Amino acid sequence: MGTTYVLPSFLLVAFLSCCCRTSHAEIFTSISHMTGLLYTEKELVQSLRDYISAEESKLATVKSWANKLDTLTRMTTLDPEGYLGHPVNAYKLMKRLNTEWSELESLVLQNPSDGFISNMSTHRQYFPQPEDETGAAKALMRLQDTYQLDSEAFSRGKLPGVHASPLLSVDDCFDMGKTAYNEADYYHAVLWMQQALKQLDSGEDATVSKADILDYLSYSVYQMGDLPRAVELTRRLVAIDSGHERAGGNLRYYEKLLHKQLSEANRQQQQQQEEQEASEEHIQLGTYSRPKDHLPERETYEALCRGQGLKMNEARRSRLFCRYQDGKRNPRLLLRPFREEDEWDSPHIVRYLDVLSETEVEKIKELAKPRLARATVRDPKTGVLTTANYRVSKSAWLEGEDDAVVARVNQRIQDITGLTVDTAELLQVANYGVGGQYEPHFDFSRKDEPDAFKRLGTGNRVATFLNYMTDVEAGGATVFPDLGAAIWPRKGTAIFWYNLFRSGEGDYRTRHAACPVLVGSKWVSNKWLHERGQEFRRPCGLTEVD
Repeated sequence: MGTTYVLPSFLLVAFLSCCCRTSHAEIFTSISHMTGLLYTEKELVQSLRDYISAEESKLATVKSWANKLDTLTRMTTLDPEGYLGHPVNAYKLMKRLNTEWSELESLVLQNPSDGFISNMSTHRQYFPQPEDETGAAKALMRLQDTYQLDSEAFSRGKLPGVHASPLLSVDDCFDMGKTAYNEADYYHAVLWMQQALKQLDSGEDATVSKADILDYLSYSVYQMGDLPRAVELTRRLVAIDSGHERAGGNLRYYEKLLHKQLSEANRQQQQQQEEQEASEEHIQLGTYSRPKDHLPERETYEALCRGQGLKMNEARRSRLFCRYQDGKRNPRLLLRPFREEDEWDSPHIVRYLDVLSETEVEKIKELAKPRLARATVRDPKTGVLTTANYRVSKSAWLEGEDDAVVARVNQRIQDITGLTVDTAELLQVANYGVGGQYEPHFDFSRKDEPDAFKRLGTGNRVATFLNYMTDVEAGGATVFPDLGAAIWPRKGTAIFWYNLFRSGEGDYRTRHAACPVLVGSKWVSNKWLHERGQEFRRPCGLTEVD
């Protein structure tokens, strides 16, 4: 085991006061906001080093006094009367006790921690809270599921697109498992507790005990319905800690349930076989099935995020072309038309190249950063914007009046699409951080949510124009589960599609999602164009699906 360091009491109080506040704080869903925490932590480390230097300087002075006085008192107590018989010695004793010991007392009572505590208090308001740590843990689990990465891939830093990656300790893995356990997510609790146990068994140092890991792991395995393995793990726990308050009772209960499951004829043979398998086979990704959730197309969506299940075949690819788009001879585009590439044939999804310059991207990010807030979705029943667990990012809304760049981008979108932006929503800028995603959704309102855009008075969302403002090292694709299409971000490009047929009916094939960002930071900006004002720009068709 490694050396155990004990924090001074004032540091412990400061830390706990930062981490145990009960007021709500929004989850750090944006890389942009989290970067500030790195500089905060750097400043706090420097403040901590200053405190350590002050404490070391103080301690060095006290040690010097102690050594000097230790030598002196050993000598003076050999012949006290002889020593005091010299008037100078008598004077120096009075001086030491009256002045110098008082100065030493003042030095010992000095508190070099004041500067550090003051700095902590200044930054405390920006610290993440417990729910933020929980959110970050859930983000790792979301990435684990979507990209089919086992716990060891994260723990050992084996992520795609990354050459060097931070490692997770035994205690980190245990805390991940405990977060899942506290959320009654026993599937992920098993994966992370197993990884913690594996690393501990390999000889890694840890604060958490093996008994604690086995306690959580055995119960989580039981909750997953694996009684033989629950029995085996609990027996290991009892062997380590025979007096454990729950282990003995749990073991008897598990054994009783297992006994009932086995028939009289093959009970002993099957039990021995299953327990042997349970003890020899490591729990890993795929050992247990992930519980189903609210999303019916979960498997299809996640497969597309991994680049699997794509339905782009040769016949479809032969129908995809590239061309120059001048906005039907728009004067602003005649001399500089945009390159347009087909991404999908039906519904028609196109990508425009070099839509945003580097300068424009940085200006939009600069304008958005101070306004970033947890991204919202429109409640289909009330039309009111609200946060949702299936959309994890931060966003800001920019008006054309905010800056000439925003006005220019709005005009460019109108020129390229031929649709008016007068009735469009503001330019929305979003930054996806750790595990940031937007699960499958429709941009348009369906018939069962007639009031979704009623407050805007501009009709339904007829089309979506999505700007990619960064490249993403891994993950972050825009996928269309019903189509089997996946479109990866390319900085400076934009994709465009119609959400409605010409008849005004919704095109349900456009249900799409923003895949979780595995590595990197994803910035996008989008413009939702509405029906009003498009009557002569995109006339109605003769049939429902024109």
